[in-house]
Amino acid sequence: MLAPDRYYDRPIALRHPIVFYEGHLAAFNVIVVIKKGLGRPGVDDALERLFARGIDPDSEADADRAQEAWPSRDEVRQYASAADALMVEALASAPIDQPGHPILDRAEGVHAILEHEAMHQETLTYIWHRLPHEAKSPASLPPLETGGAAPARLRARIPAGQAMLGTAPSAREFSWDNERPAVRIEVPAFEIDQHNVTNTDFLRFVEAGGYDQRDWWTDTAWARRVARGQAHPLFWEPGGDGWMWRGQFESLPLPAAWPVWVTFDEAAAYARWQRARLPTEAEYHRAAFGTPEGVEREHPWGGAPPAPEHGNFDFRHWDPVPVGSFPAGASAWGVHDLVGNGWEWTSTPFAGFPGFTPLPSYPEYSADFFDGQHHVIKGASPVTARGLVRRSFRNWFRPDYPYVYAAFRTVNGDG
Repeated sequence: MLAPDRYYDRPIALRHPIVFYEGHLAAFNVIVVIKKGLGRPGVDDALERLFARGIDPDSEADADRAQEAWPSRDEVRQYASAADALMVEALASAPIDQPGHPILDRAEGVHAILEHEAMHQETLTYIWHRLPHEAKSPASLPPLETGGAAPARLRARIPAGQAMLGTAPSAREFSWDNERPAVRIEVPAFEIDQHNVTNTDFLRFVEAGGYDQRDWWTDTAWARRVARGQAHPLFWEPGGDGWMWRGQFESLPLPAAWPVWVTFDEAAAYARWQRARLPTEAEYHRAAFGTPEGVEREHPWGGAPPAPEHGNFDFRHWDPVPVGSFPAGASAWGVHDLVGNGWEWTSTPFAGFPGFTPLPSYPEYSADFFDGQHHVIKGASPVTARGLVRRSFRNWFRPDYPYVYAAFRTVNGDG
């Protein structure tokens, strides 16, 4: 997709340059399965140290590295080719499923590298989003579905009940440590938006001076907003007589019915302006998977595997589509787009469930972020791989990180 001269670009200052990611995926596979799992030598220790781990979007300091310190693309490709060959050989003939092994029990390390790569495809996509349009040339480009007017803002009433978060390790072929173990939570009754907050909805907040009114922001959120000089969502850009949406491959007049993609700070400020709040993780689960009969569903729509009619995920589109475009994917309560079209911000700080145990194959994956500085997001975006669409999957980001494809909806209730 990218022009060759972009290889050392760093479209997001809080992420490594593009060269890192081409080496990172191959190196991570080798480190987890070949070195840690099988106890065999890798391909190149120096490159595996260089490409071992990305950075958390907190400070630019860790991302600073002169271009000359990075290998050439030929070197990276040669390394990746050798790493891939080593992995193929291991998958074909090595004992990658070893009962009782801390990393290879039920082939856990192999599942971890596969999901890790799927997650990085999404990371790369939102990094690519910040490049100029002329730097990208997609192989195929589905037509944009901009739709018409935004739907009326309606709420669904969710009665009190239980929500099960997480999963038992034995219940799935693979799950990350932050998904384990399962925990049941009593959820009081609440009302939740049937659709995500749209660009039309959020425009009212912007035009009402929401970014200038201190009352809608917490002290820390206000300080972050002022420091950034933030006055509108990152995906909006001034243009002509109004606002433009900066899409992956083109800019277009702001689509009224698309979900707005914003930071947690922006979402929470809007919710306060509406005299509402963001849902908790348990409320999201109750709205997404609960039913009037008291039985929880595997997905909002039921037990069928995720399919195109259920939502905007798995790279069907590079950008959003109008909210409510997938009625077959609605929950039992009539809440739409709980999976796809944008991750869903929750008010829940990211932490382990009671009984949390770090994943041996990737022990720092979750635990390093149990710092009260990240919030859980649920669901999926347009570029979330279908294999990651499951009830227990949890994602998380810092409250002011603006690049992720994250939508939101508001709730009323005691919480």
